[in-house]
Amino acid sequence: MPTSDPRRFRPLRLAVLLDLMLVYGCAVGPDFHRPAPPDVASYTRPSLASTTTSTPGAGGEEQRFLYAKDLSNQWWTLFESPALNDLIQKALKSNPTLMAAKASLRQALELVSAQRGSYYPTVDAGFGVSRQQVSSTFSPPLNNNNFTYNLYTTQAALNFSLDVFGGNRRQVESLVGLAEAQMFQVEAAYLTLTASLATAAIQEATLRAQIAAAREIIDISTQSLSIVRRQLELGAVAGLDVSAQEAALAQVQQALPPLEKQLEQTRNLLAAL
Repeated sequence: MPTSDPRRFRPLRLAVLLDLMLVYGCAVGPDFHRPAPPDVASYTRPSLASTTTSTPGAGGEEQRFLYAKDLSNQWWTLFESPALNDLIQKALKSNPTLMAAKASLRQALELVSAQRGSYYPTVDAGFGVSRQQVSSTFSPPLNNNNFTYNLYTTQAALNFSLDVFGGNRRQVESLVGLAEAQMFQVEAAYLTLTASLATAAIQEATLRAQIAAAREIIDISTQSLSIVRRQLELGAVAGLDVSAQEAALAQVQQALPPLEKQLEQTRNLLAAL
């Protein structure tokens, strides 16, 4: 029985394969569809009140969250504190984490630009000059019988890659996505830095006020102890009253070292940021 030669079908298989690649391969990979945002209208549980409780005094008014309202990029200026503004501006210029995030973003954008360059043809051109001299024992290579001559060489090349199957376009889309992700990383670093600085600065001011109040209480307690001791010398009080005043002074003194420790830790945090 005659047998079929498989080599006869190779051109047909190749033609069918090319047709399939042209039909289905022009869009390499699936098309990206942005997912719908979550249907969330609140950052808190619905059972929570819409406003906070008001308290008497300055700044004790009730507060509420305003939805769909943009906040300024320099939100810390709302505190109207020149010292806080200078601190955050200094950190934005010299924070190593933020600088590294910005450098990564610039790198991602340059990679996108480099990949997009494959959309266009590339031209390479060269020009060379050399001076040569041959021995007089040989016949001169030129018609003018000169044994010393200049040689000029020029060359040019034009290259262009046909993106028939869309692989380069998909690569550009991928790099653009990575650049956008890196941009969000920069924004996250920016928000984290500014929020941490504002919180640490407020904490540092709070601790300084607490330390000042504690030292004032210590001074008052010390003066009271001196008065009680003087009264003891005059016989107006008993020794038990002096011991009680000394215990009260020691109690307010022991609250000072933890506050000073927290203040140094907060200042070290500010220096690190």
